[in-house]
Amino acid sequence: MATSINRETIKIDATGQSIGRLASEAAKLLIGKHKPQYEPQKDMGDIVEIRNAAQVQVLGNKLEQKTYYHYSGYPGGMKERTLKEVMTKDPSEAIKRAVKNMLPKNRLQNGRLKRLKVYND
Repeated sequence: MATSINRETIKIDATGQSIGRLASEAAKLLIGKHKPQYEPQKDMGDIVEIRNAAQVQVLGNKLEQKTYYHYSGYPGGMKERTLKEVMTKDPSEAIKRAVKNMLPKNRLQNGRLKRLKVYND
């Protein structure tokens, strides 16, 4: 018996929140763990909109010490950027990466990430 999934749009204000706590809350909402009919094998999560990504709080020395890596697959193709560079270019990318890393690595991950909307208001 197929059940219809009722997806709500949940809006989160990122002003003054730390990236990790914001990302874990968004991941929980995308997975659907807050719903009583949660099942791990089904994608029952909601749509999550995060506003004011540029005003997110970064604690400690993370701006200088946290690095993101990207490898092109070619020799010498390892690129690295610090969190400070990512935040100056596009703060929403740092939040999207944090949420992606907190989601389970399975077939449902891409569909869940499509329901994450991050805005730099």
